[in-house]
Amino acid sequence: MVNRRKSRELAMQALFYIDRSKNDSEETIKLFCDNFTFSQKASPFFLKLVNGVIHTRQDIDPIIERFSSNWKMSRMSCVDRNIIRIAVYELLFCGDIPSKVSMNEAIDIGKKFGGEESGAFINGILDSIHIALEKEEINIEGFAAPG
Repeated sequence: MVNRRKSRELAMQALFYIDRSKNDSEETIKLFCDNFTFSQKASPFFLKLVNGVIHTRQDIDPIIERFSSNWKMSRMSCVDRNIIRIAVYELLFCGDIPSKVSMNEAIDIGKKFGGEESGAFINGILDSIHIALEKEEINIEGFAAPG
C-alpha cells in the first residue's frame, strides 16, 4: 500500500530528526510535520509509528541490541537504527500487519535510504527477532503499551 510505505518513510525521517536533535517532544514532531508535505491519508499511520516508537523505545532498543550481533545502538547508522525501530514496533505492537510485510518494507526502505549494506543488515536483525518471537523467546508482556 503506497500510503503505508510513504508513512513508514516519513516516520523514519522524523525519527532520524528526533534522534539527531535528541528531542522527542510534541513540538519537535509538529515542527517536522510543518516542514514536510504528505497526504492526509499517510498522516494517521505516520503518527502511530512515530509516537509508538517514541513511547516503546526503552523496550525496543534492548531487543534490537540483543539480536544485532554485538552492535550497540549507538554504532548503527541513524537511518538503519530508526528503520529497525519502526519494524520492531510493528512486529511487537501492530498485530494487524503481517510480520513479513513489516520486515520487507523495512528492508526496502533501508535499501532506498541507507548504505550499501543496510538491506542485509536490517534483514539479519529483523529475521532473528522474528524467529525469536515465533519461538516465544521474547516476552512482550509488561512492555510499555503505546499510548
